[in-house]
Formats: sequence, C-alpha cells, structure tokens
Amino acid sequence: MNNCESEEIVEAANIAISNLLPTKSRSLYDIAYNRFKNENAKNYKSSTLWAQYSMVKSCLIIYDNIDISKFPKLIAFLKRTGDGYQAEISKILTKSEIDRFLSSADDKEFLMIKVGLILGIAGACQTDELVNLTVDDIEDVGSSLIVKFPNTKTKIPRIFVLTDVGNMLELFRKYLSLRPPHVKHKRLFLYYKAGKCSSQPVGKNTMGKIPSVVASYLKLPDVACYTGHCLRRSSATLLADAGVDITTIKRHAGWKSTTVAEGYVENSIENKTKIANQVLVGTTTSAITKTVNVSEST
Repeated sequence: MNNCESEEIVEAANIAISNLLPTKSRSLYDIAYNRFKNENAKNYKSSTLWAQYSMVKSCLIIYDNIDISKFPKLIAFLKRTGDGYQAEISKILTKSEIDRFLSSADDKEFLMIKVGLILGIAGACQTDELVNLTVDDIEDVGSSLIVKFPNTKTKIPRIFVLTDVGNMLELFRKYLSLRPPHVKHKRLFLYYKAGKCSSQPVGKNTMGKIPSVVASYLKLPDVACYTGHCLRRSSATLLADAGVDITTIKRHAGWKSTTVAEGYVENSIENKTKIANQVLVGTTTSAITKTVNVSEST
C-alpha cells in the first residue's frame, strides 16, 4: 500500500468518525466541547453541566479518544453540583382544566389550539412532533384516529390512538375541513384566525405557546410556566394518576429511560390522594389509555 492510499484510508476513517455525532445538533456538541475546555463550571446550573457533559463525552471519544465516563472524580463533582438543585419544569394541565377549555373556549378563535391540545395530550407529543405532523400521518377510521409519528427525537417510531371521547374527533374533523384546497404542503397545523385556516403552516414558537394560551384563557396563575413541555408532562401525569405503570408510560411517549419518564410525571395532589387510598383503604385505579408501539405492531 502506497502513502496516497494510506492517507485516503485515514481521511475516510476520520470522516466516518466525525459522522458519529448527531447531524442536527452537531454544532451544539462542538460548542459544548470548546466551552467545557475553556470555561468555569461554576457559571452553569447542574442541569446544564450534565447536558454538556453528555455532549463533551461524545466529542472527546471521537476527537481525542478519551472516555470521561471512566473519570470517577468528574462524575462525583457533577453529582455534587446537583445537591439541592431543582430544575425549572413546566406546569401541567389537569383533566378538569383540559375539559373546561375544550367545552368553553370559542371554536372561532381557539379551534387550532384545541386540536393541538387534544393531539399533544393524547400522544404525549413534543412540540416538534406536532409541528411536523402531516395529514398523511393521521388515519380516520370512524370511531377513532390512528396517529403515526415515523420520525421522533428518540428515534422510536410511535403510534397512538385517539378515541371518540367527548367531541374530540368532531373538533379534529371540523379543523381539517377548513383546510384550503390550494395548500401545497401536507403539514397538518395551519394558522387559524376568525374561523378560517390560511395556507401557512404553524411554526415551533406558536405551537409551543399552546399550553400558555390555554392557561391564560382559564386564568391560571403563572401562565409563563406553561411551556411547550406542558403537553408531554400533562400526558405522562394523567397516565400516572390513572394508575398506568411506568413501562406503559415509557412506551406511550417513546422514552427509553425510566428516570427521564419519571421526571415528566408531576407529583400531583391527585396522585398522592390515590396512593393514600391504596395504602389505607385498598382501592385501586385501572388504566384508561390505549397505546401502540410501532416496533411491536410491525
């Protein structure tokens, strides 16, 4: 083998190694890598340090062939920074608040918000998932909707079923019927005003504000605390309050980690009351939500 061939092989190997980082967030990984080397850890919250540690760990293995997961002192330091730390997390919407909004808010003004809320809660959706949802991803089978997410952040394809509870299917069909015939893209969510849909698709910022719009309408306190994560957290909490086990919650939302899934469940008074009843009275609650995992159905 001559030197040219050897250099080409090395270059090809380096390109292959560099492609191990996530394509979408590669720039963030590089920023974290450089920041970690040059800045003081005291400037950051515990959650930020852990997030950057994960990125830096990947970069160091790829760029410098160093595995910092085997550095016990570093891990101990990161754990100490989390002592007493409480992350700022989104508030959740309760079932009664969701029902109140769906039944009282005027469709002429809030129909798109209602459909986003329904699908977001039913499917434990992330904001990006709702933004990228297309009309082809939803199958109306009459008594229910089958909603598919072929591409998710966790890379686990998901399906969830929305049954005919209340007037939820009616609201979805009403919104879909307002779709202009000349729309060239297939994104489901279009900007909606005064009872009409435009051809412009709804962006991430508008979609992420759905919970705060609902909270504002219901005159709930701390409206700004109802962030885009609210839909996902509310869905997980409603399932937990209904007595659904953590494995089913993980499957429903597409989480791989039990710790992550548990972090999304609000430690609600309703849940604590049910636990108290189970301990003292012996009553139990049955699961009421039906979920399907693509990997299991194919």
